[in-house]
Amino acid sequence: MLRRDRNAMAIDLTSGKPLPVIFRFTLPVIGGNLFQLMYTLADTVIVGRTIGENALAAVGATSIFVYFILCFIQGMTSGFSIILAQSIGRRDREGARRNIAAAVYLSLIFTFAVTLVTCLMTPGIIRMMEVPEEIAEDAACYLFIVLAGTGATVLYNLVSNILRALGDSRMPLVFLVISSILNIVLDIIFIVPLGMGTGGAALATVLSQLLSGVLSAAAGIRRYDILRLQKEDWKSGRKYLILNLRTGFTMGLQMSVMCIGQIVMQASVNVLGTEAIAGYTAATKVNQLAALVNNAFVTSVAAYTAQNYGAGMITRIKKGVRATVIIAEAADLLIIAIIIAVHRSVVPLFVTGASPAVFHYAALFFLINVPFYPLLGLLCVFRTAVQSMGNSWAPFTACMTELVARCAASLLLGALFGYAGIMFSSPLAWIGADAVVIPVYFMMMHRNAKRMPPAAS
Repeated sequence: MLRRDRNAMAIDLTSGKPLPVIFRFTLPVIGGNLFQLMYTLADTVIVGRTIGENALAAVGATSIFVYFILCFIQGMTSGFSIILAQSIGRRDREGARRNIAAAVYLSLIFTFAVTLVTCLMTPGIIRMMEVPEEIAEDAACYLFIVLAGTGATVLYNLVSNILRALGDSRMPLVFLVISSILNIVLDIIFIVPLGMGTGGAALATVLSQLLSGVLSAAAGIRRYDILRLQKEDWKSGRKYLILNLRTGFTMGLQMSVMCIGQIVMQASVNVLGTEAIAGYTAATKVNQLAALVNNAFVTSVAAYTAQNYGAGMITRIKKGVRATVIIAEAADLLIIAIIIAVHRSVVPLFVTGASPAVFHYAALFFLINVPFYPLLGLLCVFRTAVQSMGNSWAPFTACMTELVARCAASLLLGALFGYAGIMFSSPLAWIGADAVVIPVYFMMMHRNAKRMPPAAS
């Protein structure tokens, strides 16, 4: 069992056998990520089957930019959670409260700035992404509404990451399940009887995520007294603001840098036409299964490593990371088997009466990307472990390596081999990033093990 701090400060991840502790913590995170996938899958299935192939392409053509913003939000709030978890590991109650207040301040500033700028830039974004003219209007409508709801995304991710830093991965899952069901219901209502098109799908997603964030925050405040901030906690001070800004912005930048490469991929696919976009979109929706499962290990490793690093338990970190690698690789092999079994049914799930070209583009995506999922799992685990022990340069270097590899493959291999060349971008990016961050992890563990006394490990 995960042990709750006797002062209701947090759930303790610094005791118990690492593998069972991480496994029990990660399962609800995977569940939450899978339900989060339901948000976009519901949009895609309902849009594709009720409005048509062009509407599916409209959502898909801009989804990578939405993912770009989401990546920064997830990275930023994950950075806040690492600082909080380190305070929890040190049993620094006052520091934990002030770090939470600092995270809230910074999230509000980010939400205002990004919502204003991106909403004003929506027409330019559509042009930059080279969205075909026949779907540009639907794409712009979907993109604007999602960007206007940035605050809902920030709220949910901030609250979820705070709760996970406290060792609680179950509460975010409960409310995400509720809001996922609501999302599907609203999708159907807004799109079918009300005829709101792609805008209805976007509005359903924003409202559902807002509900999830509000409910999670209310329940978290009720359950954990560390979240009941007092007046003096809001005077968090420059030290806490700078610490959270430095870590949160760095991780947000790292995550968004990775997404820039994917934006280049999407733009390279967009110029190939609507059929290529539709096939690529259908395949990437299933590909999100691997991404979200591996991101669950990012969340669990971040909370586990940060708490134990704050407590000075280096040997326990090493055991936990090793256990997470075993679980992550097993999960990736299972995902590969599932996708192999169902890949022929993917396109009909999203598009009724799709052309043979759409099937071809989706099949190429699966053939080239799926076998390399274990490399993605290794990258997620080791990069997060390094980041959670206070090293920001190695993960950023890995992200830049990933960016260069993905962009170069998209542009160069795309020019030489077309769509198939573009599809090699992700595997090459994972290989390059792994080559950077894995050696750094082992060097850090060796160095930290020497510095820490035996009793602390």
